Amino acid sequence: MNSGHRNTNSLADPYPHGVDPADQWVLDPETGEFRLDLNAATVPTPRTPRTERVREPAPRRAPEPAAGGGRAARRRGARTGRAGRQRGRRRALKWTAGVAALVLVAGCGGAYYAYQHFNQNISSVDVQVGSDAERPQGVTDAMNILVIGTDSRVGLGREYGDEGSTGHADTTLLMHVSKDRSNATVMSIPRDLMVTVPECQTGSKKIAGSARAMFNESLGQEGRDPGCTWKTVEKMTGVRIDHFMMVNFEAVKTLSTAVGGVEVCAAKDINDPGSHLKMSKGKHVVQGDEALAFVRTRHAVGYGGDLTRIPLQQQFISSMIRKMKSSDTLTSPTKLWNLADAATKALTVDSKINDVNKLKDLALDLAKVNTKNITFTTVPVLDSTEKGESGRLVLKDPDAKQLFAMIAGDKSLTDVPQPAASAPAAAPTTEAPAVPQVDAKTVKVTVRNGSGVTQQATKGATALQGKGFTLAAPGSNADPTATSIVQYPAGKADQAAAVAAALGLPASAAQQSSKLGAKDGLVVVVGKDYATGTTSAVAAAAPTEAPKDLQRVQADDENVCAK
Repeated sequence: MNSGHRNTNSLADPYPHGVDPADQWVLDPETGEFRLDLNAATVPTPRTPRTERVREPAPRRAPEPAAGGGRAARRRGARTGRAGRQRGRRRALKWTAGVAALVLVAGCGGAYYAYQHFNQNISSVDVQVGSDAERPQGVTDAMNILVIGTDSRVGLGREYGDEGSTGHADTTLLMHVSKDRSNATVMSIPRDLMVTVPECQTGSKKIAGSARAMFNESLGQEGRDPGCTWKTVEKMTGVRIDHFMMVNFEAVKTLSTAVGGVEVCAAKDINDPGSHLKMSKGKHVVQGDEALAFVRTRHAVGYGGDLTRIPLQQQFISSMIRKMKSSDTLTSPTKLWNLADAATKALTVDSKINDVNKLKDLALDLAKVNTKNITFTTVPVLDSTEKGESGRLVLKDPDAKQLFAMIAGDKSLTDVPQPAASAPAAAPTTEAPAVPQVDAKTVKVTVRNGSGVTQQATKGATALQGKGFTLAAPGSNADPTATSIVQYPAGKADQAAAVAAALGLPASAAQQSSKLGAKDGLVVVVGKDYATGTTSAVAAAAPTEAPKDLQRVQADDENVCAK
């Protein structure tokens, strides 16, 4: 099994010479920015005994640039005037914006500091997720991050039960960030969902897959690592994942404490012996053990079970984002240091982002998303009716496939205003042919798979259903083909052109077939170009509307309460 490793290029003592790290972030009066000064306050300044101190009038002179750091430097910086302080605050807020974004991915926002101490905290796993040909195609510049909350009890004693358990995928979020960074969708995957867990590789060990297993068994079971969960999610959703981040129970405790508590709300009194949460109706600020109890509780709210717990977790993370973006956090070097230290200690990532500088870059990228445009949702599911699966869940189709296709195709669950289109510099020399207007719900389409990649017929049919072609259905496999085609009988060219456009295929993909009669519907044969094809095709094929009654929580909503 390929085990995780922890970076070792670290300082032996995180607080060298007993220095408070907050004192090493000083305000530079010349620029108005906070900067890291590793020499600041490293040597204690001798203090005159109180009884010997003599107050003398300070000579009047023009302020000079600070020569050192620490509190003295901050005092000197303060003398540069109110304008300088305001400029410093603005720049400090901009400089630390990335911190807030990574809370969304289970609290790694503090990893912004490019400081050697934090590198030692990060663990990483070199996951093996297969070749590009085996994986879904993504939309260029969009980003999908798998956040795994493991229920590992290693090192936690008996306090949380199952002492020493290596942990499974207890809480899993698939975070999609749009290519233009205007919005994000965070989809919760229930741990009790019955799925296919594919064969996976951990180091030199090959672990057999399972045709039907609980989703949480994609991690830990039989020695599976986060790469196995990664492959499971890609197979289930058709969404290409770029990175993973994994945290344990300690993350909730330490991160909530580092920011000084997170506000949550209960719609009724809660007393859950399972999670040890006792909370009266109303709003509360929780941290540490109480914060962990809140996100773990499920028996005393709703109908019980994992689906009840998920909205509580979404409420908590949304509130954490808001707290992270609040000025009292962003302008406090001490809080930011504590948050960074707590986050990186709790974090395990894939080997491509196992460095604080890489996480910093990722944080700054994600910080561009406005909180009001972050939507939390849950995979649409139903109770399983299979024998022996009491309390288990199954996908609710076509709703689940519709949601997956929206995420894969970079379609937002939030109404994000689009920038006004600028006038063209010159009239185009040629015009693209207009897509015929047809009544999509009356068009019968059979989608066959000729790509050599599994599930592509289902993927194509789901994409068409999301575009209004409700009669589209997967059919039998076709002979392998490199190029997708839309076959149609005489008299149905308009329908074929509309179907090709809906799938993001060129107009030339529509071809009349003498083998189809007037009563036959259309036949789509998806080729290798569809399975691994252009990102424009992926985006074009995605539905533009979410399933009805989809569960949602907006990150900027302060009035969400646990029911």
